[in-house]
Amino acid sequence: MLASDKVLAAFNEQIGRELGASHQYIAIASYFEREALPELARFFFRQAAEERDHALKFVGFINDVEGKVEIPAVPAPQSDFASADEAVKLSLEWEKEVTRQIYELVDDAREESNHIALRFLDWFVTEQLEEVNTMSTLLGIVQRAGEERLLHVEEYLARERGQLGTQTAG
Repeated sequence: MLASDKVLAAFNEQIGRELGASHQYIAIASYFEREALPELARFFFRQAAEERDHALKFVGFINDVEGKVEIPAVPAPQSDFASADEAVKLSLEWEKEVTRQIYELVDDAREESNHIALRFLDWFVTEQLEEVNTMSTLLGIVQRAGEERLLHVEEYLARERGQLGTQTAG
């Protein structure tokens, strides 16, 4: 086998964490839908799909190394938020926690000299930098706008989405 029981157990645990992140982002997106903020909802639904994809990457790795996928129970996400600021702040804290978890996985793989797992985790380390930066930027924008001007955040996200669509179309 190309991964130890310890690494496989940790990766299985991470599957649950990634699915938990996906569920949390669905709950946040739903909050923004209830608040009639469709761009923020769209942003968090995309984040939810991305977190699910991350879980599937771990599933694929475990299958590739002939391990057994054992998906843990996923706790229910927080569904009530007092403000957009609170919802986005939770997202940033979540991404910081996931970064810490990925670092622990790297440490486990390094401790076992599991170079295959280390190379696999390299992508997640880079991804977490992007995730933390994205959430930090969004939180700053939401805080600068304030609750009474969230439509400016909506306009910003719509412009960003439009620019990304233009960049990828070329």
